[in-house]
Amino acid sequence: MKKLFSLLSIVGIIAISNCTRVPENHDPILGIWAKTESSSIEDKNSSTVREEWIFNDVYLGRYQRYSNSKLIFYTDFKWSEDNGTYSITYGDPEVTDITVSLEKAKTPEILTLDNGSVFATRE
Repeated sequence: MKKLFSLLSIVGIIAISNCTRVPENHDPILGIWAKTESSSIEDKNSSTVREEWIFNDVYLGRYQRYSNSKLIFYTDFKWSEDNGTYSITYGDPEVTDITVSLEKAKTPEILTLDNGSVFATRE
């Protein structure tokens, strides 16, 4: 009787574990998006600030800011999509939440703000 109960328990555990599958996400925003800004002061000192957004398939991501190739800030974010508009909600109050749209017709693909200005380009 104990062997039968053990066998049924093992079969039940295997059956339950096979039913929990994460659906695949093929959203076009997945990947790395970046924005780079350069500035120079009186032709002596130049500074480059690069921002990266890494979108993954479970509606999470990582935001990173570099200054002259040195990581100076990072935080995680959540993202969601509604009719082609993407909302990015950051986990740190230092960064303001934002809404962007994906422009596929351009090469490289770009994320734009509501006013049409470029927010980031695909890497």
